[in-house]
Amino acid sequence: MTDGHGTGPVVRLSGLSLQEQSHGEAFSCAMAAIAAPAGATRLGARLVVVPAGKRAWPFHCHHGNDEMFVILEGTGTVRFGTDTFRVAAGDVVVCPSGGPETAHQLRAGEEGPLRYIAVSTMNEPDVMEYPDSGKVTVFAGSAPGGDKASRRFAASYRQDDAVDYWDREDGQDHASRP
Repeated sequence: MTDGHGTGPVVRLSGLSLQEQSHGEAFSCAMAAIAAPAGATRLGARLVVVPAGKRAWPFHCHHGNDEMFVILEGTGTVRFGTDTFRVAAGDVVVCPSGGPETAHQLRAGEEGPLRYIAVSTMNEPDVMEYPDSGKVTVFAGSAPGGDKASRRFAASYRQDDAVDYWDREDGQDHASRP
């Protein structure tokens, strides 16, 4: 029998080493992987701590993965589609895969940090859409939140830059040209 202090399948949140990320004035968080270090390959989970008034990631949706957020501490809001909802410790936010109608973003309240566990399926490839900025991101080889070194393909582009399916398809074998 193990003692439950971080051995086997038990993960102690208090023992995780948080890594910080930030971008500009709006985005900041500290996070630590939970599921992958414990051996999970099809379930992603991480502890996320967002400072007062900040957001961890841009408003986005996943076309291939569901996400769920278990609020552990603090208050804030979740933007979901065209609506905004208050969240607090004890709440669970479910964000199924889909288009802009399931786009989501958590924001910490002004009084203190928002601490939550983010859980997701780890399907790849995945396509993420960012309605506020008109971007699309594609990952193959490793799902979002997965091992970046395992990605065979990762690209982000503005939807305005999209081309027609047949663009530059002239039937010529360009790989064999001198």
